[in-house]
Amino acid sequence: MVIKDGLADLHTHTTASDGLHSPSEIVQFAKAAGLAAVAITDHDTVAGVDEALAEGERLGITVVPGVEVSTVASGNDIHILGYFTNGSDAKWLARLESLRDVRNRRNDMIVNRLNELGVDITMDDVREAARSKQASSEASAKAFSIGRPHIAEVLLRLGVVSSMSEAFDKYLGSGAAAYVNPPRPTPFDAVDWIREAGGTSVIAHPGLYGDDELVEAIVKHGVNGIEVFHYDHGEKEKSRFAAMAAQYNLIVTGGSDFHGSRQGKVFHGAVGSRTVDAGTIAYLRRPNV
Repeated sequence: MVIKDGLADLHTHTTASDGLHSPSEIVQFAKAAGLAAVAITDHDTVAGVDEALAEGERLGITVVPGVEVSTVASGNDIHILGYFTNGSDAKWLARLESLRDVRNRRNDMIVNRLNELGVDITMDDVREAARSKQASSEASAKAFSIGRPHIAEVLLRLGVVSSMSEAFDKYLGSGAAAYVNPPRPTPFDAVDWIREAGGTSVIAHPGLYGDDELVEAIVKHGVNGIEVFHYDHGEKEKSRFAAMAAQYNLIVTGGSDFHGSRQGKVFHGAVGSRTVDAGTIAYLRRPNV
């Protein structure tokens, strides 16, 4: 892998999970934004990586293979980014599949709760919403991840809500009427899994958890890096986690967490809106060197 000088967005999502654009399109957006590199970090799947790598070769953009692992600690969703894992490791792929199985059970539970609340929605509706986003992507032929944004799409289409934000505020977000959080692996498990798969682990958007003690516990467990620069981090969060990175000698990463645009609003930020120096990729590839 030849890494050019420039900037890298190390956190994006595609139609392989809950993004609205194909892996190829994400790489095209990175090229248009003048980036040297972009990471594909879909939820609990690496299904979009191969397509992105091929497009990166075509356009001369470095593509970093990644994943965002869904975990739970203290009742809260905690996400751990993994970079450069072994995509042919059967145990690792089985673990990701098990996480998608939990997502599927969670989706069923949310739909059932919505039905109890008088909302006429089925899992077939949700699967169709996911397929409609993935139809143009090669990743659709592989394992992909269905999540709450797909349920929100159906609620919006049915007129139950008037915006994606309303769907999460009223029904799908933490503490909302249809929110459920079944047991999942812990972030400590995810750090171990990523290491065992030959990859590098990074705590995603730590400022969103409201629990710096937990973040520090994950650091002490052996995570390799921390996402200091995230679209939803303000200056206080950036300063706080940059200091933590310095204290524990962690790799500092950053990314847009781009999912696409719904109703004219970009979730979270546009590709390239949060970046780090592309030289960071060398540390992600060989964190202990």
